[in-house]
Amino acid sequence: MGDLDLAVVPGQLYGLVGPDGAGKTSTIRMLSTVMTPTAGHARVAGFDVTDEAERARPHVGYMPQAFSLYPDLSVIENLHFFADIHGVPAGRRKQRIAELLEFARLTQFQRRRSQHLSGGMRKKLALACALVHDPRVLLLDEPTTGVDPVSRRELWRILTGVIQRGVTVLVSTPYMDEAERCHQVGIMYGGRLLTSGEPATLIADLPFEMLEVKARPRRVMRQVVEGTAGILHWRPVGDRLRLSVQNLDGVQSSLAASLPAAGAQVSILRRVKATMEDVFMHLVETRRAGWAEA
Repeated sequence: MGDLDLAVVPGQLYGLVGPDGAGKTSTIRMLSTVMTPTAGHARVAGFDVTDEAERARPHVGYMPQAFSLYPDLSVIENLHFFADIHGVPAGRRKQRIAELLEFARLTQFQRRRSQHLSGGMRKKLALACALVHDPRVLLLDEPTTGVDPVSRRELWRILTGVIQRGVTVLVSTPYMDEAERCHQVGIMYGGRLLTSGEPATLIADLPFEMLEVKARPRRVMRQVVEGTAGILHWRPVGDRLRLSVQNLDGVQSSLAASLPAAGAQVSILRRVKATMEDVFMHLVETRRAGWAEA
């Protein structure tokens, strides 16, 4: 981990975005008090995670990346177990567990052992267990990794409800489309925070526009793109290329002429909206160039 300066406003959904090895898991583990920082200071819910870890834990819900529940216990047994760990009062427990079963749409599966749940249902159960003690802060380490698209949408629906109830959520994800759902985003790479801000602002601040190109043969398309002036960067996305350009009209006109002249059949050549993935790629390429020059 490098130097990391991170602040999350109460009641906010903050996305920590980056590839594997960026430092997202280490950051969340330290904030959850599972791992002790070797340097620096961090506070969660007003408490120092090193000196006041015991006081911080009752206010924090933590969902690790790996499935950490007990496979031989049923859904409701897991919820009762975590309620015991967190000291949820008996008078509150029954109501709270019923709320979470309904909230996560697990009521009809409450007697099923967790080892027999689908991947998406396991994630929802893990989230419910992290919420059983009404934490003020929820730390989620890549909660949608390894689940199907329908389960991903369902998990984000649940998270939206959590935010509406005033819980502060810090979620890590490698998925840039999920980053755009967050109030604020921090982009990590190599253990450092490259930037942070509202997704729409980060996208609007890009110093270029985006072109999308699809033509055949692909080899000819790539050769023409590589030889065209004014293209800052390009990358393949499926059977298309996304181009970062500053003079969009000029580059588009140039490609409209040079691709057919080279024998390519053009099916798409258009301006497209930039995304958080474009922001991420721009920041990483800029940082790599800086490291190479250093």
